[in-house]
Amino acid sequence: MDPIQAMRVFVRVVEAGNFTRAADSLALPKGTVTKQIQSLEQRVRSKLLNRTTRRVTVTPDGAAYYERAARLLNDFDEMEASMLDAQASPKGRLRVDVGTATAQLAIIPALHTFCEQYPDIQVDLGVSDRPVDLIGDNVDCVIRAGDLSDQSLVARRIATLPFMTVASPAYLARYGTPQHPSELEKRHLVVSYFMGNGRRAGHEFHKDGERVEPQTQYRVAVNDSNAHVNAVLAGLGISQCPRIQAEPHVASGELVEILPDWEREPLPIYVVYPPNRHLSPKVRAFVEWAADLFGKHPALQRR
Repeated sequence: MDPIQAMRVFVRVVEAGNFTRAADSLALPKGTVTKQIQSLEQRVRSKLLNRTTRRVTVTPDGAAYYERAARLLNDFDEMEASMLDAQASPKGRLRVDVGTATAQLAIIPALHTFCEQYPDIQVDLGVSDRPVDLIGDNVDCVIRAGDLSDQSLVARRIATLPFMTVASPAYLARYGTPQHPSELEKRHLVVSYFMGNGRRAGHEFHKDGERVEPQTQYRVAVNDSNAHVNAVLAGLGISQCPRIQAEPHVASGELVEILPDWEREPLPIYVVYPPNRHLSPKVRAFVEWAADLFGKHPALQRR
């Protein structure tokens, strides 16, 4: 049994939560993963995992072994990377997860420049507004807007996402144009956005030190940023949309900016990766590329 490979398999099983996901991420048969864990437990003469039909959990001995194994593998990968001088030529499979609007409007149009600069990197680009478990889903890094809920992750702020309040001409013709944010409470409908935990993002307005958070009624709520803008385009209500999404539709006349003197606080945009993983050359290359791309984007503010 290769002890380094066995440690990798064990760490991946713990992080993935079951044998099937671990086997898929390692490109190994599930039976091989099972045998590796069994051999490892025999080698260390201790039960490391509790198995159920749906999930695997670590025993106290397994938790202690995982912490040390993860550190050792991280040091080992760092040593190999430096010895092989991989920094000069990053390569391998890179798993990145981004939001739908970020993918459509920023990442994908420019991704060819990254691929041309790093031809030996294969990019697996996951596109979804739903939160991703970086460890369990074996994702190298994510790009997300908003405050971070998991303070254990490593985050680098690369830009700021400004908003604008918009509605369709058809909606305004039917309901009128509000002159103050408070009018959204009684006279108007909004298109709402809800996160993976079911919590809705509220509307907020700032002007000359005054802050207004109207208690709005929504007709439709969505959990995808592209669907959110499409619902506003369809005349289902007023909403605050990222400027990068809304400005082209305002320029074409499909949307109208309202309450332009009232601003919503911009959201920070982060590239995030797990703390217990070596920042490999391929991840470092993508982080630097993304930071440069977002920093130069005309519709994003870098504060």
